Amino acid sequence: MMTTVSITGASKRYGKVEAVKDVSLTLNEGEVVALVGHNGAGKTTLIKLMLGLIRPSEGRVRVLGEDPATGDFAVRQRLGYLPESVSFHMALTGRETLAFYARLKRVDIAGGADLFERVGLAAEAVDRPVRTYSKGMRQRLGLAQALLGHPRVLLLDEPTSGLDPALRRHFYDLVTELRAGGTTVLLSSHALTELEDRTDRVVIVTGGSKIADGTLADLRGIANLPTRVSVRLAGEGVAPDWRQDNVRWKLAPDGTMEADVAADRKIALLHEITADPSALSSLAITEPTLDDLYAHFLTRELARP
Repeated sequence: MMTTVSITGASKRYGKVEAVKDVSLTLNEGEVVALVGHNGAGKTTLIKLMLGLIRPSEGRVRVLGEDPATGDFAVRQRLGYLPESVSFHMALTGRETLAFYARLKRVDIAGGADLFERVGLAAEAVDRPVRTYSKGMRQRLGLAQALLGHPRVLLLDEPTSGLDPALRRHFYDLVTELRAGGTTVLLSSHALTELEDRTDRVVIVTGGSKIADGTLADLRGIANLPTRVSVRLAGEGVAPDWRQDNVRWKLAPDGTMEADVAADRKIALLHEITADPSALSSLAITEPTLDDLYAHFLTRELARP
């Protein structure tokens, strides 16, 4: 797997403020990575380093093998970027806006109509002034400009802001399509629940430092958080043997029994519960969510001396 972005020991200081502290990170071809952190955690600074808009105070940044700040312009042409707050000239139409950015990027505007369709911007809207666009329509226009030139690396800062649920699903379908074509996609977002099962890796940053990096399975293994097991019995009667175990079961109002089970006890308990399937009406297993993992790693970092 080819590495498209490599950050090695990068720090960025503004006077006495250290926005990024000794971060090392790689992004690979055909990979979708979520960059997660609270406001001020260093996410946008990292993206600006990858874009070459700023240079690291220390360390090294390479995008497609080049320094994005000083390397060949052809490398910057293969970068796509959607900022958190998109801003366009309100008098221009959507079509004129896309043509303007194509000239800036020195790429062919051919296929612009297809781009509008890919991002879900209606054909009747593209020749209207941007001032008539809703927030979601401006967001879709911003995504279209980010896709100009078939980028190999796509950096998206809060990309689903202003999109309704249907368009969010459409957006992630597009991300899946881009990944299949070999594009590296970095998603910086606060919407943690929608990132689950849609990214290959999660990178968590706080205070300018990277505090976690891995797949959801990796992070769950490191965090070792309990799994929620929910069971409903098929009928009333003698309590099953597994209810006599040292697991603390709670009875929900609907009759479901719930327990938080340690990772090293989960498999054995599930084996006991499913030994007699006829005794069960339903069984649900809820693994720690990305929200849970983010809170865990953040709390752990804040507790460091």
